[in-house]
Order: sequence, then structure tokens, then C-alpha cells
Amino acid sequence: MRFWRYLAAWTVPAVLFAIQGYSMDAMRGHTWNAADYIRWAMVQWYTLAVLAPGVFALARRFTVDTTAQWRYLPLYIAGSLGFSACAVLIGATLGHLLEPGQPPFDDQLQQFIDKYVFIDFFIYWVLVVGWHAMRFFREKDRRADQLQALLAQSRLQVLKMQLQPHFLFNTLHAITTLIREEPEVAEDMLLRLSELLRAYLDEDRQEIALARELELLDLYLGIQRVRFKDRLDTRVDASVSALGAAVPGLILQPLVENAIHHGIGRHAGGDTVEVFAHRDTDSLYLEVRNRNGVLEVTPEEAFTRGIGLSNTRLRLQELYGTTASVYIDTLSPQGVTCRLRLPFRALGAVAA
Repeated sequence: MRFWRYLAAWTVPAVLFAIQGYSMDAMRGHTWNAADYIRWAMVQWYTLAVLAPGVFALARRFTVDTTAQWRYLPLYIAGSLGFSACAVLIGATLGHLLEPGQPPFDDQLQQFIDKYVFIDFFIYWVLVVGWHAMRFFREKDRRADQLQALLAQSRLQVLKMQLQPHFLFNTLHAITTLIREEPEVAEDMLLRLSELLRAYLDEDRQEIALARELELLDLYLGIQRVRFKDRLDTRVDASVSALGAAVPGLILQPLVENAIHHGIGRHAGGDTVEVFAHRDTDSLYLEVRNRNGVLEVTPEEAFTRGIGLSNTRLRLQELYGTTASVYIDTLSPQGVTCRLRLPFRALGAVAA
């Protein structure tokens, strides 16, 4: 396909120049057979098509990126002379062989020198400048993509840095309240916290497998179960087919933290926090529920009031654009649920 596209690109000027030659001769009152104009134009332009890859190779080998590299100019001038000479010689040879009656080679050579040598010289420089212009714009687009990726990476890192201290301060506050009354419980929470923080520090990827995310979530839930004791019940239900899915690291913990804070943290009695994960062909679905919470504002307003929900939405937008979504809703008779939809992508093998 690349060959045929390349051939078509050179056929277009050949046909246009054939039409131009025929039109000019018609204005002078004398024309040749239409097939002759096509043959002459194709000899000229297909010869240039054969030589053009050599021009591109020269431009690739001696690319002019800075003013210091204008020392290559004599090399390009020599290349233009060689390109024009080869085009004239090859064209004259083909004209000698293909013309009816095989006119003398000297006549064909003189005709090509008179008619085409300056055109060949001009086409050479069009090819050189065109190759450099295309390279410049491709390099510009590539650098723009790199900068965009770096910007997105930086923003994601900032979001993660916002979430981890938020969780850390809440946990340390809980440990502080327990350290005198129940030192053994406080020590257990510190051990769980240290293991969780070690996992956070060792994990520098933006995406991890859902199985790994659930392991980190279990450490967090262990801390909260110690804190709330019998008042908090937790349940995690994930389908086996979803465990290898790629998810943003630390995506569930702030949602579970919100569920605990706005459920059992604000209302008397016990609470059940549930986490569900399943997938279909194209999407992964995550859901975090609490049974003792109340949605006191509109769903959209809830995303503007706290770090957890707002950062979750921002991270999904940065990583997946419009292919991911997050929204919250109320449960009947009481409770709140937060649902996430992500594009499904397997992240290699996991320990099922």
C-alpha cells in the first residue's frame, strides 16, 4: 500500500504536466498524440520518483536542526547537482529507448537538458525542504505529546500526595486517642499503618491490578475495624475475572474512607461498608456502599466538598478521559453508594 500511495503521489504531477504540455502546444496550433504527452511526463516524473528516496536518505543522514549544521549546505548543493545530472541521464536514456524510431541519444540528452534540468534542480530542493518541514512538525507534535504526558503524570502525583496525608492524619489521630486507653490496640494499628505506608512508598505506578488494590484496601479496613470495633462490618465481593484488571492505585481507599466518615462517623449505631467489583467485555465496575449514610446534598455538589470524591473524578479524567465515570446515589431504605466505571484492561498475571 505504501508503494502504491507513493506511485500515485508522483502520478498526479505527471498527469498535470502532460495536460499543461498539451494545452500549451494547442495554443501554438500544433499538438502531438495525447499518449506522447503522457509518456514524456511519466518518463520525467517517474525518474524523479526513483531518485527521491536518495534525497530523503541524504536529508535523514545530514539533518539540519541548528544553525551550526548549515555547514551541510555544500553537501546539499553537490547533491542537487548529482540529482539533476542523474535525472537528465536516466530520462534521456529512457526517452532514447521508448520513443518510436529510437531517436539519437545525443538529441534526447540535449532535449532533457534544455527542458528539465532546472525543473529537476527545483524539485530536489522542494524534496529537501519538504522532508525537513515534515520532520519539524512531527518532532513538534511528539514533544507536545511528551509534555502533555508529563503534565498529566505530575497532576496525578499531586493528587496521590493529597490523598495519602489525608488518610495518614486521620489514622494518626485515631491512634492518638487510643494510645493511653488501649495501648495494645494502638500498637496493632501502628503496625498495620506502617505496612500500608510501606506498600504506598514502594508502589510508584499509576495503575495496579485490582487484586493488589484489594490487598491495600484490606490493610486499611483492618485499621478501621480496630478503630470502630463491633460497630463496623465490612464486605468485599470481587469476581475472579476482574482481579487482573488495571485500576488507578489507591482508588478505592478514599471512597471507603468517605463511606465510613459519612456513615458510622456521623451517625449512631453500626454500619456495613461493602465493596463490589465485576466486569464485562469492555468495562470494569467498582462500587462502594455504606448502609448508615445519608446523602445530604446533591450528587454533583458532593464532588465539590471533599478531597476523596473530587480527586477520584480528576484522576479518572486524567487517566481515561471520557471513557471512565464516577457518580453517587442513595440506597433504599438508607445508605449511599459510589459507582465507578473504568475501561477494562488486563494488567498481566496476578496471584488469583
